[in-house]
Amino acid sequence: MDKQELRRVIREKKRAMTQEEILTASTLLAEQFYQTPQYKNAKTIYGYLPYNQEVRTVPMLRQALLDGKKVAVPKVYGDEMRFIYMEDLEKTATGYAGIPEPIADEPVAHDPTALVLMPGLAFDRTGNRMGYGGGFYDKFLADEPDHPTVALCYEFQLLPSVPREEYDVPVDVVLWA
Repeated sequence: MDKQELRRVIREKKRAMTQEEILTASTLLAEQFYQTPQYKNAKTIYGYLPYNQEVRTVPMLRQALLDGKKVAVPKVYGDEMRFIYMEDLEKTATGYAGIPEPIADEPVAHDPTALVLMPGLAFDRTGNRMGYGGGFYDKFLADEPDHPTVALCYEFQLLPSVPREEYDVPVDVVLWA
């Protein structure tokens, strides 16, 4: 199956999920996430705000703030993505491709050791990831390769293998529920 067909199939499966299924899986993933050494050791989390049926990350980011960690989420400027520190995760507006983004443009996050939560459509157990096609995270991690990375996904998004291009950056840990 090529990337385009795989994206279509995964999107269909995501659209078929109920809110209850999304919340149950998100709660299980949060519990797993808090137990990872990557989370425990992180001073900063570069998270993302969920779009459509993505794993609900906002409770995880709120917990990170309560745990004394800094939290930043992405904002897209043309073909570039920057992470913006946020203390109030409600101060968002619809941004690139309809995805929630911070309203503010500052403060821009600069923590080369921040843990990056990786969104995506499909993953495999070795960390290969197929994103949504914009390449924003691959570009970001190519420029800042020292970040630890964790992907959160639903069980059907975890595949035996994922098509990989030369520029695709694998993730360190894939969690699924």
